[in-house]
Amino acid sequence: MTSITKQSLIGEILDLDESTVPFFMEMGMHCLGCPASRGESLEEACVVHGVDVEEMVQKLNEHLAARQ
Repeated sequence: MTSITKQSLIGEILDLDESTVPFFMEMGMHCLGCPASRGESLEEACVVHGVDVEEMVQKLNEHLAARQ
């Protein structure tokens, strides 16, 4: 399994598993189809949306591990 880090790009995470979309929507990131948002790192997106990046990394990795 590929592990998500705070340097992971939003587009890479979505390409890895589209079931991660609700996590981004929940943090207020509704522009997931926008090329600019897909090129942002998870850390950059979390800063802009006021979300704890370490918590988000943990949630995403737990979600992906449970799907295997």
